[in-house]
Amino acid sequence: MMRDMGNGSGVAVLEVGGSHVTAAVVDPAGWRVELVERAKLDSRTTAERIVAQLGRAAEQLPLKSGLVLALPGPFDYESGVAWYRGVEKFDSLYGHDLGASLRELLKLERILFVNDAEAFSIGEWTAGELRGADRCVGVTIGTGVGTAFLADGRVVRTGDTVPPGGELYRTEYRDRPLEDWISGRAILAAYVERVGEQDGIGVKEIADAARSGSTVAREVLVDAFTVLADALTPWLERFGVTRVVLGGAISGAFDLVEDVFAFDVTATDDTEHSALIGAAARFVRD
Repeated sequence: MMRDMGNGSGVAVLEVGGSHVTAAVVDPAGWRVELVERAKLDSRTTAERIVAQLGRAAEQLPLKSGLVLALPGPFDYESGVAWYRGVEKFDSLYGHDLGASLRELLKLERILFVNDAEAFSIGEWTAGELRGADRCVGVTIGTGVGTAFLADGRVVRTGDTVPPGGELYRTEYRDRPLEDWISGRAILAAYVERVGEQDGIGVKEIADAARSGSTVAREVLVDAFTVLADALTPWLERFGVTRVVLGGAISGAFDLVEDVFAFDVTATDDTEHSALIGAAARFVRD
């Protein structure tokens, strides 16, 4: 049931990544997003400094009704406790009750945490490419692979029709973790193996090279996305998915690889806005 936000006020949202935090207000009446700030975030500093950075971003928002944060796992979204370890970001938060710290700092009773891939997918279902789809999937591709399987806009995490926890990254492909095949590091490693080390190159530069005619760059991207398509297909059939949307930084290469997908899939125009809208939708509907 949707909560009354009162006097037309919007939902205060933080979208948290490994290198940035975006503060925004989302109006549930039309899902309009007002970006307040996108700031750099040092995710490798101490827990206290990370909390302080998030607090400064949140303090710029109208917090009368509370705050919702969309952020990556591993994280216990119900309790607000972080379990990051060995992921080169937020390691100092391991075991830290982020919810308690932010409630104390901001003097708030209600703070909701949402998985960033789930927020993206709900946002696309609410106001994006997945609107009107009864059973659909959102996939984010960046440093890793995030997924959310939605039935009528609700995330499904259990049962034999979805991967463990609804998270495709927890599956294997040819006896190796899926993210060894499709992720930023996997694509970069495959490219470097073919052409040798190059300074300052990432997936965006590999995609640009492919568009400029590099056969190797195109093959590396096609190989990675073919694995994603193969890994997704059986779960789409089990869940009865009719539509898929891709998001995340690496989805920008979709124009180069869309032919590898044998199912209805597209890429979003704006991952960050979708995550903000999805987080706000969870906040007002829960």
